[in-house]
Amino acid sequence: MNEIVIERATDEDAAEILVLQRCCWVSEAISNNSMDIPPLHEDLPTVRAWVQESTVWTARRGGRLVGAVRGTADGTAWQIGRLMVAPDLAGNGLGRRLLQHVEQNAPEHITRFELFTGSRSLRNIRLYTRAGYSQLPPDPSHIPGVVYLSKPNAINSD
Repeated sequence: MNEIVIERATDEDAAEILVLQRCCWVSEAISNNSMDIPPLHEDLPTVRAWVQESTVWTARRGGRLVGAVRGTADGTAWQIGRLMVAPDLAGNGLGRRLLQHVEQNAPEHITRFELFTGSRSLRNIRLYTRAGYSQLPPDPSHIPGVVYLSKPNAINSD
């Protein structure tokens, strides 16, 4: 098995990220009984835009894109999103590794990490809880059917 290499995404990665994203979010749509999931409806220009505007990492094994994750600063919060792992590699620790990587590479001013997932995405919720995230209480601004989680940045918390 080839070693997995994590590196910053470039514009050239956007098309592959889009394909992987669609593969990964089909199971989310099934789990959450909804096709109304933004990653399933994004197009290539949208993915290119967030690759340019956010901090995105890819995971490759032998040249194949097998995972990706993005981080976006929002004040002192690091919004983590689009954490994806190729379905045939799910459950082997790559998601945890990508989550750790995006956290460790947050800008210095970040005091907390935030993310969300579908309320029926039990595997994702388990991953995030094991990584130290806590579910936030419901808020009127939250999207129905979505669980919001947060944890302090141990390196630079409030």
